[in-house]
Amino acid sequence: MTIQDVDRMSFAEEWERWHRAHEQALADPHGFLAITSLHWLSPEPTRFEDAPGAWSSGPEGVVVELADGEELTIDGTAVHGRYVFGAITERDSLYAGYGDAAIEIAKRGGHDIVRPRHPGNPLRTAFTHTPAYAPDPRWVRRGRYLPFDEPRAITVGAVAEGLEHVYDSPGQVEFELEDGETFRLTAFNGKRPGSLMVLLTDATSGVTTYAANRSLQIEAPDDAGRVTLDFNRATNLPCAYTDLATCPLPPAENRLPIAVEAGERIPLERGGRP
Repeated sequence: MTIQDVDRMSFAEEWERWHRAHEQALADPHGFLAITSLHWLSPEPTRFEDAPGAWSSGPEGVVVELADGEELTIDGTAVHGRYVFGAITERDSLYAGYGDAAIEIAKRGGHDIVRPRHPGNPLRTAFTHTPAYAPDPRWVRRGRYLPFDEPRAITVGAVAEGLEHVYDSPGQVEFELEDGETFRLTAFNGKRPGSLMVLLTDATSGVTTYAANRSLQIEAPDDAGRVTLDFNRATNLPCAYTDLATCPLPPAENRLPIAVEAGERIPLERGGRP
């Protein structure tokens, strides 16, 4: 066995560990696969089958009115009657306990929503895995971070009709393929301080990968602005599995004309191949 073979095996094993952890988080008892409904709140108190109370959104923010015998648990404390969650910040989520379920209270695209998450949801209990391309080191590309002078507010569409998301973009990421062709992607802030995230589609979208979007996390640039784009770690967003999501769409410049045959493919739940 050559050193190159060993390196490829180590690369594949590391990717397998990462993807296994990613899928465990996806299948969490209160993860996105556990969502049973999506409710857009209005000033009129409304009851839902999969959550206690009558929910509304108004000048006080999100309010729930629990009937006699109904209870939610918030930060470990049981609450009854009328409870005011207050104003929710865009893209933030709060969670209230309800038996073995979690009730998500959030704001998306300027609208307050409630999304109950029940561990017994069939989408979650039937989940096995997400198909993905075999990890290939050639899809690890070195790139350059090109920061803007000031962060720019970028408006993108959403999978939910009529909804828009606004993200602050700190800059762009430029990378080349083996043939020297250069591409530039608009980046948003990533999960960790200093890290980046890009939303993208490519020529595989709607063919072997989910049509609307995929996401790629990028570690923070080094002191010289160098970054690494590992397209093997391009992942599906929640909307790839459920219609009860409000995922953003990539900005126009992030729709690559090439086929990125790496990362996660169309989920089995959407008709993808094993």
